[in-house]
Amino acid sequence: MADASGRAAGGAAEASRAAGGAAEGPGSGRKHGLAASDPAFYCSYGHFARFLLLLTSASMISSFKYVLPLALPLLLGACHSQPAEAPAAAEPTAAAPDEVRLSPDELRVAGVRTGRVSYQATAGALRVNGSLEAPPQSLVVLSAPLGGYIERLPLLPGAHVSRGEAVAVVRNPEFIQVQQDYRQVLSQLDYARAELDRQRELVREEVAPAKNLQRAQAEYRSLQAQRDALAARLRLAGLPVQASGPMRSTAELRAPISGFVRHVRATTGQTVTSTDPVAELVDPTHLHVELTVFEKDAPRLQVGQRIRFTLASDSAGKEHLGRITLVSRSVDPEARTVSVHAHPDEEDNPALLPGMFVRATVETAASAAQAAAPTLPEAAVVDYEGKSYIFEQLAAGRYRLVEVRRAGAVENGAVPLVLPARIKAETLVATTGAYSLLGKLKNTLDE
Repeated sequence: MADASGRAAGGAAEASRAAGGAAEGPGSGRKHGLAASDPAFYCSYGHFARFLLLLTSASMISSFKYVLPLALPLLLGACHSQPAEAPAAAEPTAAAPDEVRLSPDELRVAGVRTGRVSYQATAGALRVNGSLEAPPQSLVVLSAPLGGYIERLPLLPGAHVSRGEAVAVVRNPEFIQVQQDYRQVLSQLDYARAELDRQRELVREEVAPAKNLQRAQAEYRSLQAQRDALAARLRLAGLPVQASGPMRSTAELRAPISGFVRHVRATTGQTVTSTDPVAELVDPTHLHVELTVFEKDAPRLQVGQRIRFTLASDSAGKEHLGRITLVSRSVDPEARTVSVHAHPDEEDNPALLPGMFVRATVETAASAAQAAAPTLPEAAVVDYEGKSYIFEQLAAGRYRLVEVRRAGAVENGAVPLVLPARIKAETLVATTGAYSLLGKLKNTLDE
């Protein structure tokens, strides 16, 4: 028994050396860090089968029954305990040229928010030009009713004036003559009144004929008319109506309305007549928008339609609202245009001044056959190199640039669009921060 055990041990050692030599031979080598002395080695590439063949060789058949019970559990345990091969790390995929990725912090700084496409019937908006104007009752041309020499004119365009405020001083020698005539008529009127009373008493006593009373009445009434006319002339010239006191050769021109000086037409030292304008005043509290519309578009307009307009001088493009109050029934024969008047909702806005040019959009009635169009907020659409784009959200922080086409004018902050087929109603797009995404995409492409 001892001899058999010794032969078995010797055979096992020989088998181990043979297996080691086979593992070290050409073409076998080491694989995944396993040596032939490692039992796990026999679980790879069929070495377990080779080991069994060695055990069953002619020299070891007699000791097989002693070696196999010892070696088999060791080999099986090594096979089961062999560590699994670690999977290869996935390489990050590069972003497509039309995609941009932002971290949560970058999204927050850029102010990117998402929303879905909305569908609404868009009105047929009509874009027109015009200006802010004051109605005739709010415009005043200041002049010197009796003419004269401009002695003082402390006005500047844009200056504010109040009703009754003296805005100019005119000197005219005729002012003295008018005051003199007025006072003479007052004296004659006193005598005529006394004569009328005397003739009335004589007629009552049948001492004088009735025709004398009639003559006295006519004279008195004529003098009354002269007095009233001269008094009105004095008031018109801005002179005091008084029976005594020093006579004045100068008169003050006073503002008949409160408002602003629109134009100054005269200068100090200039001689003006009653028809020469001295200054123009305007009351800006009742401005209206005067629009010019081509005759082909006139049938689309009607009283009550909403308008949105911006001032041509306002770089911020702030919108103001109003409604059409009058559509002219005549066409300009040369320009082939129709005048349209509208009242702004905020008539007392100090930013609205007469003469300002405006760009207006008239919300005409939508066509009955017009279908709902996809729209997005104006901030969601970016314009770049003559084309319009939006950003579709693919995943959190991942957006794709999508070309679109504008289908109409901006209405109430929304842009009607023609979208590609892949943009559905449920598709999320960037509704704010689109230009930040465009800048990030351009920077990525430049790197």
